[in-house]
Amino acid sequence: MSSGKWTFETKLLHNSHKAQKDTGAVSVPIHHSSTFHQFDFDDYGKFDYGRSGNPTRETLEQAITELEGGTRGFAFASGMAAISTCFLLLSKGDHVLITEDVYGGTYRIITEVLSRFGIEYSFVDMTDLHEVASHIKPNTKVIYVETPSNPLLKITDIRGITKLAKANGCLTFLDNTFLTPALQRPIELGVDIVLHSATKFLAGHSDVLAGLAVVKGEELAARVQKLQNAFGAVLGVQDCWLVLRGMKTLNVRLQQSSESARKLADYLSRHKAVRNVYYPGLTFHPGHSIQRYQADGPGAVLSFTLADEDAVRTLVKNVELPVFAVSLGAVESILSYPARMSHAAMPKEERERRGITDGLLRISVGLENADDLIKDFEQALAKLPASAVENKLRA
Repeated sequence: MSSGKWTFETKLLHNSHKAQKDTGAVSVPIHHSSTFHQFDFDDYGKFDYGRSGNPTRETLEQAITELEGGTRGFAFASGMAAISTCFLLLSKGDHVLITEDVYGGTYRIITEVLSRFGIEYSFVDMTDLHEVASHIKPNTKVIYVETPSNPLLKITDIRGITKLAKANGCLTFLDNTFLTPALQRPIELGVDIVLHSATKFLAGHSDVLAGLAVVKGEELAARVQKLQNAFGAVLGVQDCWLVLRGMKTLNVRLQQSSESARKLADYLSRHKAVRNVYYPGLTFHPGHSIQRYQADGPGAVLSFTLADEDAVRTLVKNVELPVFAVSLGAVESILSYPARMSHAAMPKEERERRGITDGLLRISVGLENADDLIKDFEQALAKLPASAVENKLRA
C-alpha cells in the first residue's frame, strides 16, 4: 500500500502493515520464535535467527522508517542501546561534537565508555553555529544533536548543522525523542541517523523499554545493520508489538499533551515563584522562531526553575497529579528532577555550568485536563516559603 499521498496521522494507521495478507488480521502477529526453519539447504530464507531478524521487529522497523522518511530502521532494547550501537560507527582517533546539555545517559557513554577506546569528544552550544564550526576538527566524524535539548529545551538549527557537517565530511546523529516524527522529521532536513527512546512518546504508556534508529542511505544502513547484528541489543517481539500499538495514537496524544504543555508553560512563566521557564512554544524562548521553522510544534516537555532544592522538595511533596519519576512521554504527566535523575551521571560542576541547577524541574505533560494540572501546581506552589518567592529573576 502506498502511503505517500496521506497525511501523517492517517499514515500512522493506514500503511503497508494495516492488515496481514494471509489472514486479514488488523493487529500485527507476535512471532515468538528464536529460530526459523530453512526449507532449502543452499538458499536460506529471509529470517534465520532472532537476533538477526524477526517478522514482528521488522514491522516496527519498517513503520518508523516510513514515518521518518529514512532508508532503513532498527529496533533496539532501549534508547541507549540504539545510541551506543550507532556510536560504534566511530573508530579510535575519531572526534565527535555533542550538544552541550545532552541527556545524561549519552553524556555517560561518551565520557566514560567511548573515551576508553580513544574516541575524542567536545561539548558545544549547538544553538551557536559559529561555535559548532569553530570546534570541528579534521578528525571530526559525527555531530550529535538533541533538539529540543534535554533538559533545557535549547533549539538547534538542524539545517544549519547538516550543512556544516556535509561541508566537513561529518555524519549527523539527532535524538528526536522529544518531538517524534509527528512534529519533527530531521531526515528531511539532512540528518543521517535519527534516534529515539521509543520508551517515551512513541510507545507512550510507561510500559515498554525500547529504542529506534532510522538511517538515511543504503551504505550507512548496511553498516548499522551489521553492528546491530553483531552486538545483539535488539528489541523483543512483545515490546515491538507494544510500540506499534502505541504509535497508532501518537498524533492525538502528542497534540493534546502539547496544547496542555503550552498552557502550563504560560501559567508557570507568570508565577511569582518560578524563576525561568524553558519551553520553545513561548514567544520569548530564544529558539522559538527556529522551532516554528523546522518543526510542527513545540512538544509536550518543558522545564522550569525554582529558587533552590528546598523549594523543589516542597513542590514535589505537595503536587498531586504528576508522577515524580524518571522518564517522559507518557499518558500521565511525569515530573522529573534532572540533577538526581536524567543527569545524575553528569558531575555537579558540569551540570551547573550548563544551567542544570538544583532548582530545575522538568515536566512531560500527559493527557490530564490542563486546567487540573494548573490548579494542582497552583496549590503546590502556594506552599513554598516566602524566601523562595522573593527577588525573582527573569530570563
